[in-house]
Amino acid sequence: MANRFRLAIFAAVALTLAAVSFAQNLPWNNPGRAQNPNQQGGAAGPAPRRDLTGIWDAGGEGIGARGYPTSPLTPWGEEVSKTHKAGDGSRMVPVAEINDPLSIMADPAGFPRILLFELRPFQVVHTPNSVLMLYMFEKRWRVIWTDGRQLPKDPDPRWYGYSVGRWEDNYTFVVETVGMDERTWLDNSGNPHSHHLRVEERYHRVNQNTLELTVTIDDSKAYTKPWVPRNKLPLRLLPSGTDLMEMIPSASEAAAYRKVVAEPSR
Repeated sequence: MANRFRLAIFAAVALTLAAVSFAQNLPWNNPGRAQNPNQQGGAAGPAPRRDLTGIWDAGGEGIGARGYPTSPLTPWGEEVSKTHKAGDGSRMVPVAEINDPLSIMADPAGFPRILLFELRPFQVVHTPNSVLMLYMFEKRWRVIWTDGRQLPKDPDPRWYGYSVGRWEDNYTFVVETVGMDERTWLDNSGNPHSHHLRVEERYHRVNQNTLELTVTIDDSKAYTKPWVPRNKLPLRLLPSGTDLMEMIPSASEAAAYRKVVAEPSR
């Protein structure tokens, strides 16, 4: 039963069926649900100053369905995109031909795909010199340094890049990230990126229970101009006692899925 459940989750990821996967976005155990004013019609309190602490959820809006309208691709971006055989969107191919590194090879989603394709609930934790973002999907975490350090000028590529953050004002936290691995895709439709990619996240705390997330993509090697895939996406605060489910795609389950679905029956 457990194996079938995990395989079903992975199949939803591989095929990127947003309508089906919406139900899987809900936390498993939410004992404090009634305590959340957003969920019982009460008024939200004012936003705390310089604080994003809590578990945040974009609901169904966090799950990318068919990629994003982008700025035009450069010649380099066009050539790379032709090699991406996606399971959804404009580059969709038969299952047996898909080469999505996430759903077929079970590589990490990487950044910013974890924001653009699988933005399931995530938790924000503040430390004296950083902000930690702990994602339900893949059970990943990111460290966003807030101690004044600069981004590296020639970083070795990382799945989730190098991030620094600052408070623009008491309610807006701005994150800059560089150094992403070119093997990752931006979304499930196979939009590419280069090592020149620079991502800006803006988290604006509207009130006690609401954040707005804006994401800007700037990659002069792959795109002719910057573009905004997330524009003031609303995130709601979940009760602090929420126990998030485990969603970890694995290589063995990817192989099992491909064998069952992609290979023709004999």
